[in-house]
Amino acid sequence: MSLDSSLDVTTDRDVQFTFTVTNSGADPVDLSFSDALEADFAVLDDGSERWRFSEGRMFAQMLGSETLDPGGAATYEATWDDPDSGSYTAVATLEANETECDARAEFSV
Repeated sequence: MSLDSSLDVTTDRDVQFTFTVTNSGADPVDLSFSDALEADFAVLDDGSERWRFSEGRMFAQMLGSETLDPGGAATYEATWDDPDSGSYTAVATLEANETECDARAEFSV
């Protein structure tokens, strides 16, 4: 399995995260999810977690799947409302079963 990932962060009044996962291999990749959370996002301040997308949220308990054809991509998004000023590290993690894929990006508010 060959997955590449990138994380774009844009800031305005809030912070928008766009996590893109691309199949860079020659074969299709099947992603399976155990609930409706397909990707999670965290904001770190000097290694301490300041915000997490999934914190305090409930996700439908349903099995899901997605197939990425060679060269295909999936995009996942989240928004951090009302962030404090500072410099942070964002971490996006694909929540697919038996798959490790994440991306990081530095940003300031």
